Amino acid sequence: MTLHADLVLRNGTIHTIAGNEPLVSAIAISDGKLIAVGEAAEALVETANEVIDLDGAAVMPGLMDVHNHHMMAGQMDLFELNANPTMGLGELLKEIEKWSHTLGPDTWVLGGSWGSGLLNELNTPEALARFDAATGGRPALIKDDSKHNRWANSRAMELAGIDAQTPNPEGGEIMRDKDGVPTGVLIEAGGMHLEKVREELNPTPTKDLARAAERGIQILHSYGITGFQDAAASLQLMRALKQLDEDEKLKAWVVSSMQANDFIFGTHPLGEGIIAERELTRSAHHFPDFIKIFLDGVPPAGTGAFIEPYLAGAGFPDCHCGTTTMAPDELEFWLMSTAKRGISAKIHCTGDASVRLVLDTVQKIREEGLNEPKYHIAHGQFIHPDDIARFAELDVTADISPSLWFPGVIPEAMTKVLPADKASQMHPNKTLLSKGARIAGGSDWPVSVSPNAWEGIYGLITRQDPTGEFPGTLWAEEAITLDEALRIYTINCATAMGLENVTGSLEVGKSADFVILSNDPYSVNISELPTITAVQTWFAGAKVFERSDELLQATR
Repeated sequence: MTLHADLVLRNGTIHTIAGNEPLVSAIAISDGKLIAVGEAAEALVETANEVIDLDGAAVMPGLMDVHNHHMMAGQMDLFELNANPTMGLGELLKEIEKWSHTLGPDTWVLGGSWGSGLLNELNTPEALARFDAATGGRPALIKDDSKHNRWANSRAMELAGIDAQTPNPEGGEIMRDKDGVPTGVLIEAGGMHLEKVREELNPTPTKDLARAAERGIQILHSYGITGFQDAAASLQLMRALKQLDEDEKLKAWVVSSMQANDFIFGTHPLGEGIIAERELTRSAHHFPDFIKIFLDGVPPAGTGAFIEPYLAGAGFPDCHCGTTTMAPDELEFWLMSTAKRGISAKIHCTGDASVRLVLDTVQKIREEGLNEPKYHIAHGQFIHPDDIARFAELDVTADISPSLWFPGVIPEAMTKVLPADKASQMHPNKTLLSKGARIAGGSDWPVSVSPNAWEGIYGLITRQDPTGEFPGTLWAEEAITLDEALRIYTINCATAMGLENVTGSLEVGKSADFVILSNDPYSVNISELPTITAVQTWFAGAKVFERSDELLQATR
């Protein structure tokens, strides 16, 4: 059969991330899929409907993000305060005041983010009084940079009935001053009751959820991202994604992680309630194939689960190690029962004890012959040396978000609560790769300021802050190569999400998902990697984002 191309892109520097032809000059597309690469694509130029001369521009597969919260990011962009977590308290309060003045007198002030390092500064009656003044009597609930903890003002706590007599909920804390009066700082599940009250009083319209999801994807396109995994999906979001796809507006591969438990988002339903609905939300581009388990919290709040104690004097009880949210038998129940139904799992772990518990449990799953389900240890900043080789042995993916661990606000907060030798050794990426483990790149956006994969790639290679704002190098011995980093944000993500047969590399038969870059990552100095941008982003053979057409010339 004679091939006929709808489109041929030629005269480019095309990195396929495929072993047989890693670098070619042309690709050919028909019906949204790649039908030829390299010389075979050049042979279709004369009969193609359209030919684009790339004029030497660099092209690679669409970037992928194995861990983000795209709807939350869309909500912040469209409807909420969006402050940089590097701000000090005074600057943050000015931003809150400025945003509050754009709202009605009883409208909730929502969004974020306050930096983890501000926790103690916020936890005072004086800070609460300044917060109340900045919000002008409006109820307010502001999340921290991890999105695990919250700061509520007096009006919000009054609406939720939170006062000195309110007990701490299981899995959380309502922080208080020396007289036992809440300061508004709510740790982990400490904010769940208020979140539920806020949603009852101020419910988010379904159309706004769809708008927020669509906006989040538009922003991802602007960074060259064509596939991602939402790391904590609600049923409402999954329905919105299905609707977007039916309306032909879902221009990305989306894998959802259905929440099995929750102590930070206020999601309902959870667990079996959401699993029961999952097939009704499946569509051509939406795959509700994972559950999400929060197995611990975050180290700056003392809620990450560690084998060895937190730093003495960090404000926690003596010999405090943190705890997991589930006992071993409960985690085993969830992973075993879902594995038998072909459902994979993404498990949030920030401490080495929670990482070990996941590996121990997955080992039991594998011993039952259940080898198809995919398992991601999300974040996993700290891994005991004895457990590193087990990732490859058990086919567990390390889901990492470099923006959360190269020098910055969160690593600085870690140094205040963890022993120096522990805090300085996050993410043993080189060692994981040397043992055969799969690493997949994520952003955890909007926990990170942006989903810019090039900042993550730079961080993986240099172990430094791409913005230059935070000096230093974090565990330089664990730096990896550019080749390895690019795979982490393309084919490794696709494989981790179960999409390797349809995307993640530029190979015949796969979806024509690619990004045309402002610079070739192999031709610039490493210091310039964070400045690389998407000139155009294409999904399934259609252009979904364009920054400029200066580099491209249509020749037919």
